[in-house]
Amino acid sequence: MNTAVTNTIKLIADIGGTNIRLALADEQSEMKFTDIETYQCAEFGSLAEVISLYLDKKQLNNCNINACLAIACPVDDDLIAMTNLPWQFSQKELKAKLKLNNLTFINDYTAIAMAIPLLSDAQKVKIGGGKAIEGKPIAVCGPGTGLGVANLVPVLISGVHQWHCFSGEGGHVDFAAVDDVDVQILTFLRNIKQRVSYEQLLSGYGLEQVYQALCAINQQESKLLSAKDISTNALAGNCPTCAQALAQFCKVLGSFAGNLALTMNSLGGVYIAGGIVPRFVEYFKNSGFRARFETKGRLSHITVKTPTYVITEQQPGLLGAAAYLLQQ
Repeated sequence: MNTAVTNTIKLIADIGGTNIRLALADEQSEMKFTDIETYQCAEFGSLAEVISLYLDKKQLNNCNINACLAIACPVDDDLIAMTNLPWQFSQKELKAKLKLNNLTFINDYTAIAMAIPLLSDAQKVKIGGGKAIEGKPIAVCGPGTGLGVANLVPVLISGVHQWHCFSGEGGHVDFAAVDDVDVQILTFLRNIKQRVSYEQLLSGYGLEQVYQALCAINQQESKLLSAKDISTNALAGNCPTCAQALAQFCKVLGSFAGNLALTMNSLGGVYIAGGIVPRFVEYFKNSGFRARFETKGRLSHITVKTPTYVITEQQPGLLGAAAYLLQQ
């Protein structure tokens, strides 16, 4: 790619603990980004090294570059230390080293949230009833390694309608039991944990803990199964306890997602992201998720009207980083 020095390039990235994906934001592209490259983080000593390689490959070293990088860790301070990688760097020093015109880091769930208004019907699956109301808040949560949460609200800036994302640590709020099985699982976890948050149930590790709790409740020997093992056995009908664990996981996720809908009055929709649920969307459609989502007592009229979706887009982080840059 030969680009003149006067051109401004919009560089985006989705940086995880295993892979880093780099691309260029492009409003004219159907996907809103082009020139995607994926690198294995373990093969590089620093983030600057990876980005430099990408810029060399795309012949972008002589361009004015505005960058938005989505990363799976807190971004509030200048010093960023990744949780699952030995990468540590100063945002200011990285900007200077790469000679970037502008550099913005956003949390990975901020990126996923920012992607939502751009999703087509082919990039999401609707679960249950409700209809999204344009211009109303949107919430997203995602069970994966942890439980990510973010909220989008519409704002008017200089006469232009935009989206502002409120990210946080909503996955760490206290777990609230709803049915008798929830109560028994909570009792089991309280014996081994100082505190039980929703993430203790709604994550890969959480699904494993739900399985272990049910084995104890059912007075049967537990096996050392991964979250993938549990969901695979449940879907194949090979293990009644795995099936019970996955069913309860979906119910608890419904309760949590419904809480998000009430917190922000998210009539624009509540979206499920993360690496777990998209693996079994058809099962999820028929699970207890939506019933739990809607069952909110005298305020059930809000959640009944609120639509829920599973995000199936493979690159929501890049799409969200592109959306963040393009609306600036």
